[in-house]
Amino acid sequence: MNIVVPMAGMGKRMRPHTLTVPKPLVPIAGKPIVQRLVEDVAKVCDEKIEKVGFVIGRNFGAEVEAGLIKIAESIGAEGHIYYQDEALGTAHAIHCAKELLEGNVIVAFADTLFKADFKLDADKDGIIWVQKVEDPSAFGVVQLDAEGRIVEFVEKPQTFVSDLAIIGIYYFKQAERLRDETQKLIDNNIMDSGEYQLTRVLESMKQDGVGFYPGEVQEWLDCGNKNATVNTNKRYLEYIRNEEHLVDESVRMINSVIIPPCYVAKGAHITNSVIGPYVSVGKDTTISDSRIANSIIQGESDISKANITDSMFGNHATYHGKARNLSIGDYNLIEE
Repeated sequence: MNIVVPMAGMGKRMRPHTLTVPKPLVPIAGKPIVQRLVEDVAKVCDEKIEKVGFVIGRNFGAEVEAGLIKIAESIGAEGHIYYQDEALGTAHAIHCAKELLEGNVIVAFADTLFKADFKLDADKDGIIWVQKVEDPSAFGVVQLDAEGRIVEFVEKPQTFVSDLAIIGIYYFKQAERLRDETQKLIDNNIMDSGEYQLTRVLESMKQDGVGFYPGEVQEWLDCGNKNATVNTNKRYLEYIRNEEHLVDESVRMINSVIIPPCYVAKGAHITNSVIGPYVSVGKDTTISDSRIANSIIQGESDISKANITDSMFGNHATYHGKARNLSIGDYNLIEE
């Protein structure tokens, strides 16, 4: 089994946090979004993951690339880096990793996380992860027949056809067919709104006899903007509170309280503060005289005299003062 993770997007809705760090590397409960995604995909597979391909921009840098290789290695797989030099759509992004499109392959776009209690049925031709949503008009959805097979893909339906929204994770039993169809799209310059779209590829494969079935998840966790990412951090802390050791033994606490679940990384120093619930604190961050809840604070930041909730701080951020509902990027300095 191979995994392909397209993640070359700029993450504009997550600025300022994505000005210095690619969105898939923003931490959720102490691990980058993309690492959480790869680990969760591996959990639903009974087969060994052989290779993980990350489709990125060339400007991500050597340090990011090395970190991605380590993520693949953490699940016992080989890591491979591929580049998408132009934002030409979802099908184009997948085709950038065409070397891995053979045999059983999962494609997982790195702006969404999920929780599921099913195991992947690798005997099916294809599986598309979905979740029921209240307003299908904002999503691509699938329509099923009486046997539960996908018979139609509908992009942002204005009249109701289905409430099963596609979350951006797909399984292909014979990924060579996916590779060939994306190649055909590119060779013939078949574009929708200036991009090569995966939905067109899926429709072509379906018409050619490939049977697609839904894999319905318990929860779809979005990381598209600051508020969604903070909420996803909260939900993950709830999920893993009994599975992972969340507060490092090196954390220094003086006259302070941590209300679980919280993640606090190595080297953090907390003084005269109440942290939690639902807070993630990065390594070597200092917090003093503060009350913080439902927030993400990344590494080597300095927070004092803060009363905040529903907020997000980047790396090396400094904040002295009082505020609520913040989105502060890397290296920012705010004093009141």
